[in-house]
Amino acid sequence: MIARLGSERGTTLIETAIASAILLVVMTGLLSMAALATTYTENHGHLEARTTEYAQDKMEQLLSLAFSDSVSDSVVFPAGVAGGSGLAVGGGTNTAAPVNLYVDWLANDGSLLGGGTAAPATWFYERVWEICYLQADNVACSAAPVTGIKRITVTSTVHASVGHTLIPKSTVVALKASQF
Repeated sequence: MIARLGSERGTTLIETAIASAILLVVMTGLLSMAALATTYTENHGHLEARTTEYAQDKMEQLLSLAFSDSVSDSVVFPAGVAGGSGLAVGGGTNTAAPVNLYVDWLANDGSLLGGGTAAPATWFYERVWEICYLQADNVACSAAPVTGIKRITVTSTVHASVGHTLIPKSTVVALKASQF
């Protein structure tokens, strides 16, 4: 019986080494999944939510202006009484080509950095907006008033995403009637 036990010496060391190798392979796979989950959560859970929040903030500011206002400065908060475009028809939703008076820039913490087509060095979020008259078909948009309804579109994007994947972007659309 003692001779038999002596022949099994070192078996637990080999079993431990094999189990450790299997554990290392499994953990390597899980670590890559953890990195992917962290990237996805930051981009889609955090940055996308912030772009939506900032687009909604800008939309609320624009909706608070009078329908016929064409001079309020909506690049600053609260909106200035002069020096801007107010709800004048114009602007655009292409964040790569912002239109002056229809764009503003935010820092990483959401503080306003100002407007203008040249991005400040410390910008993290960009908001662009477009204002146009809604046509009778409720789809097309133009610069000529037909229905007495303006369509306001605000698009907000982030400077860079985690892992340099798809850049989070949010768009909010609202209608404003001439009675308001």
